[in-house]
Amino acid sequence: MAQAANAGDIQRRVDTRALRDQVAALIDDACRGGADAAEVSASAGCSLSVSARGGQRESVESANARSAGVTVYRGQRAATATTSDLSAEGLAQTLARALDMARFTEPDPYAGLADAELMATDWPNLSLNHPWSLSADEAERRALALEAAALERDPRIAQVEGAQVATESEFDVYANSHGFIAAQAETQHVMSCSALARDDSGMQRDVAFSPARAVDDLEAETIIGQLAADRALARLGARTPPTATVPVLFQPRAAVSLWQHLISAISGGALYRNASFLKDRLGEAIAVPSVTLRQSPHRPRGLASAGFDGDGVATRERALVESGVLNSYVLSAYSARRLGRQTTGNAGGVFNPEINPGDADFDALVAGMGRGLIVSELMGQGVDLTTGDYSRGAAGFWVEDGRVAYPVQNATIAANLADMYQAIEALGNDVDPTRVLRTPSVLIGRMTVAGT
Repeated sequence: MAQAANAGDIQRRVDTRALRDQVAALIDDACRGGADAAEVSASAGCSLSVSARGGQRESVESANARSAGVTVYRGQRAATATTSDLSAEGLAQTLARALDMARFTEPDPYAGLADAELMATDWPNLSLNHPWSLSADEAERRALALEAAALERDPRIAQVEGAQVATESEFDVYANSHGFIAAQAETQHVMSCSALARDDSGMQRDVAFSPARAVDDLEAETIIGQLAADRALARLGARTPPTATVPVLFQPRAAVSLWQHLISAISGGALYRNASFLKDRLGEAIAVPSVTLRQSPHRPRGLASAGFDGDGVATRERALVESGVLNSYVLSAYSARRLGRQTTGNAGGVFNPEINPGDADFDALVAGMGRGLIVSELMGQGVDLTTGDYSRGAAGFWVEDGRVAYPVQNATIAANLADMYQAIEALGNDVDPTRVLRTPSVLIGRMTVAGT
């Protein structure tokens, strides 16, 4: 099998020591070239993705990606240039472009590196690099097994719209003129399946997937394929629900977006642009006491683990929201300066965010709803972070007398995020470990459901 059809280990394909040395030398060259400060990030990666459909290989995609970004600061002027050429000549030309552009950019009093004393100096082994020497033939075999598991689940599974097996290996280097330099090799693997079910009522589709840093942590093909089939089958016969104001239960895969909206609202960009309904709310109760949102950046094999953020600042475990109280914003060095605060070490986002689970299992939450809507999927982008107004398309299941009555489609749910976080009645114990953001089911006491 040709090398291009085998992802393997990026460290065997790239001279990682040379790349690290090139990045360090580029920082020195930037300062000699007139920059007051500089930072460089470089990345080399390889990937393989194979999909199957109709009992045969549908596609094979193999890629080798290279990129670097050079940012230079001259006083209050900053400029960034990027390239996909990691040769010495390519990097030198990129630096020259950045230095030239910095002469003409508008001054920005908030631009610059994070403070030197905040740079990461030590972090645990995060166990992020687990290469999978996956050949296209082996990936095809696994993809076909995913498809077969879904098709064999039930005769109503009409087809599998895509069964995919993919692996990616990447080596990243970041350095800045504080003397900070760090390199990290990491991998990510995923298997996914999209199943389509059909009966007299029509067709429905749904998906299942399993991502992991190490192949040993992936779910078996049979489990993934059957889960995709079961989800699609459960949606057969879906109808539009009645219009009502009722409890709404978000399954974990739908609940993820509730917390993503919260994180966006406490992130620096939204805050300094005055585009957040949670601005100036530090120290206040923004959710019910059962809600604690924390980040765990040093989780071994975590899908979003990191010892340092995009500014080189040390990451740390902390609660962003604790017992309903907003403890911290999510800030990079730049956004922190815009707000007159110190960086929280979150350049690049939140690392392994998670919501503390509750005690109730999913069936108990459903039983306690009486009449309402279970949301398994959300559609549309009807969220205004400035006001908190929330309106999105939804699919799932209607509940009557504490039992699932029928599957639902073409519904719209609406409320205000500030009210929703304060109206949470219960959190489940069913945390979904396949997501970067880990959350249990979330039961909100009252929302408007628009249907028939």
